[in-house]
Order: sequence, then structure tokens, then C-alpha cells
Amino acid sequence: MDMCRYMKTLTTRILILFSFLYCFSGLSARENIINKGNEVASDSASVSRHGIYAGAGMGYNMIYMGTSLSQGRPYYSGGLTYGFNNTLYASANVFHLNVYDPLVSFSSFSLSYNHTFNSWFDIALSGSRYQVNKSLTDTLFTSFFYIDGTLGFDWKILYTKISAGGILSESSGLYFQLRNSRYFETPEFLNGKAYFSFDPYVNLLFGTLTEMKDGTTVVTPPFGRGRSGGGGSSETTTKFSLMEADFGLPVTFNMGRFSISAEPGYVIPLYSDETSSDPGRFIFNMGLFFKIY
Repeated sequence: MDMCRYMKTLTTRILILFSFLYCFSGLSARENIINKGNEVASDSASVSRHGIYAGAGMGYNMIYMGTSLSQGRPYYSGGLTYGFNNTLYASANVFHLNVYDPLVSFSSFSLSYNHTFNSWFDIALSGSRYQVNKSLTDTLFTSFFYIDGTLGFDWKILYTKISAGGILSESSGLYFQLRNSRYFETPEFLNGKAYFSFDPYVNLLFGTLTEMKDGTTVVTPPFGRGRSGGGGSSETTTKFSLMEADFGLPVTFNMGRFSISAEPGYVIPLYSDETSSDPGRFIFNMGLFFKIY
């Protein structure tokens, strides 16, 4: 009976993983996969301006805007993305966090525009809606919109992204990110059908923090709602400050329309949150990606 119960639980988690079709944390890997897919498509005789991408993801310790949403536990994610002319993308995603009971903890819907001006400069604009499960609004976060703009500079040795964005919800917040990365690929193998790509990065995140009367600093809601003093007291002030530094090494195996990525990383909080005893946080995520059309 225990074995049956175990197999049922395992099967349920596998179904969660493969019914969810997109990975939350592998954004840089996803962009490289989508771009490469369009490059491959452009080599064919009949070039399509449309693309549909699917994927499934899982990982450990989902950290978003300075807050560990999964609280150091596993998570699963998935979704679909539609791309037009390698410029405009619309995506829908769902996420399951093991620390909570609902099958879908929250979902997101995004629209983004990318434009490359020349070999060294590009821009991106995006808007997203994050919709949390109603039963988790008091513990996870409240639903919100996030809009941002990004400037990209290719220095050949490094690729720099400067992003500025804002959260629109019951408590608004501003965020600024400075990311440096170095993308490179291995020579092709398996008769030119496969290769590995790497995109190591260093990222600095600045954002709006809430300082309590006792000097404790916490992430401003909608995040960190379930934490002690997470913005519920009137004796608070807000400030814009450096929040964290993070490092990662996304590695992707690419073959035709299919890619699989793995990203280990480490996040170092840079604000004095006395409610957390963890001086640094390890993260890991994996994603399966497939270009359907």
C-alpha cells in the first residue's frame, strides 16, 4: 500500500512537470533558444514569420525580485510562447511551488518587444501580469503588473543589459538591474546537428525596500507578505537600495528544435533582513524546450 501511494505521488509530480510547458527561471537560456530556432528557420527555403515554443521546467529555490517564492523548496513550471517575426513575443506560464498545496500557485502572462539596431546595441520592452492563486494572496503575494525596459550593449568580450522596471499593485516598487554575461558555443557535433552553449553572468539588483522602526529591512510587498513585519506596520519608511548580487552558469544542449538547459546559481542578499539567517542562497533550475512550429 505504501509503495502504491509512493508511485501515485511520483506519477502526479511527473504529470505536473510535463503538463506545465515552460520554465520560469531560464529566461536567458530561453531567449538564446528562441533566437537560434529562428536562425535555423531562416536557413530554410520557406521562412515562417511565426513561431510557437513549448517547454517544461523544474528547479530548486525560485528567487524573484529579492524574495524566495518557493522558500528553498522545489518548484515546477510550464507554458507556451508565440513569436512573431523574431521581434514580438506573447507567453502564458503556470507555476507549482511544493511549499503550497494548490496545483497552480500562480500564473503569468507576458508581452515583449525586442529590436536589434546593429551588432552592438539592442532594446527590449515588456509587460507582464502575475496572477496568484486566491488562496495564497496572504502568504505568497498579491497579483500585480510588472513593466520594464532594457538596453543591451555588446562589447564583444561582454554583453551588458541595463534594465529598469516597476511593479504596479497595492504597493508599487521600482527595480533596476545591471547584468554582464558572456555567451559562447562549442563546435557542432553529431554531424553538425548539436552543440552546447554557455552564458555565465553576474547580476546586480537594486530595488525598493521597506525599513521597519526597529531597523529591520524587508522586501516591499507584494513580495514577502507572509514574513514578520512585511510592510504591515505604519512605522515604516521605503528606500531604493542595492538588494542582491547573483551569479549563474546556464548551460544548454541544443539539437534542432529541441533544447535542454541547466542553470546553477548563487544569490547573495545585500540588505539587512534580520528575519532571514541565510547569508546566501543556492538556486538551480532545468528546462526542456521545443519549437513546435
